[in-house]
Amino acid sequence: MIPVTILTGFLGSGKTTLLKRILNEKHGMKIAVIENEFGEENIDNEILVQDTSEQIIQMSNGCICCTIRGDLSRVLGDLAAQKQSGKLDFDRVVIETTGLANPGPVAQTFFMDDQIASEFLLDAIITLVDAKHANHQLDEHEVVQRQVGFADRLFITKADLVDEAQLGDLRHRLLHMNPKAAIKVVNFGDADIKEIFDLRGFNLNSKLEIDPDFLVEDEHAHNHAHAHDEHGHTHGHDHDHDHANCDHDHGHCDHEGHEGHDHAHRHHAHHDDKIKSFVYRNDRPFDPNKLEDFLGGILQIYGERLLRYKGVLYMKGVDRKVVFQGVHQMMGSDLAAKWQPAEKKTNKMVFIGIELPQDLITDGLDACLA
Repeated sequence: MIPVTILTGFLGSGKTTLLKRILNEKHGMKIAVIENEFGEENIDNEILVQDTSEQIIQMSNGCICCTIRGDLSRVLGDLAAQKQSGKLDFDRVVIETTGLANPGPVAQTFFMDDQIASEFLLDAIITLVDAKHANHQLDEHEVVQRQVGFADRLFITKADLVDEAQLGDLRHRLLHMNPKAAIKVVNFGDADIKEIFDLRGFNLNSKLEIDPDFLVEDEHAHNHAHAHDEHGHTHGHDHDHDHANCDHDHGHCDHEGHEGHDHAHRHHAHHDDKIKSFVYRNDRPFDPNKLEDFLGGILQIYGERLLRYKGVLYMKGVDRKVVFQGVHQMMGSDLAAKWQPAEKKTNKMVFIGIELPQDLITDGLDACLA
């Protein structure tokens, strides 16, 4: 399977800078870059001669680059055929979407087209966010919110043009739109190649990383919301998350006692973004049949509004973890590792979407518990 990385981000966010580096750096990988022809600036106008036929250009470091016109499936199929015949040699593919593009349909190509799905593995969606203009862009363009919501990793570029407070606000805003994407500040698209490839964002596995900062805030809000619940229901969402997984750059991993989070509730500007996320947690097992029916219904009704969702589930009568994830209406699930004797069995799910009815989904999931 040939791994594919989708690179997205609004106009001027630094995708071209990052691509130029990927195409010219001596990293020993042979990469095929598929560039959408509406890019704000082509990789190198001298190299990519603009004419009506498809261009596949060999780069000095063994990479190849092609500008696509038309159908992505066709171009991928063509690349795979040329690789098999020995005409082209490459290890992985990077697709740059245009700055105005919603990455959803690009991602869906890898699930809907059986031929493509059999040859290519969608590795991750990486979104570049311009620190200086991001807030305005997120306010003005829903497509920018979608680019953030779909991401497995977020790179903040041009951070040197804003102060620490503005950067903190932006992080906070991105975190609430997408708590499962690691956020990293990079200079001039200068991200380490290791942080771009082999992220396995679409793998079905029992590792569901949710930013600990999000869970702390979620718990804070949750406790306030349930302080006056006359029935004493707390929906079992006990947030006993593990702060040891602070491997991504928060810039403020001061989780001891959470002192660093008090300011989060005071200073961050409130943005009413259409795209939001929420995490569902519960220690009781699900009834498999009820859950399957409920999730099926949710996907049918809200599938277009659901961008990404992922979960590790504790099912009644199943001694292994059940993992699931999806894009829009396309969901995949699988059995993962056995629950270990010392391990606490729990359900953990994250949903990212456009104006999702959180209470309805949460209550519905509660009703599926055994």
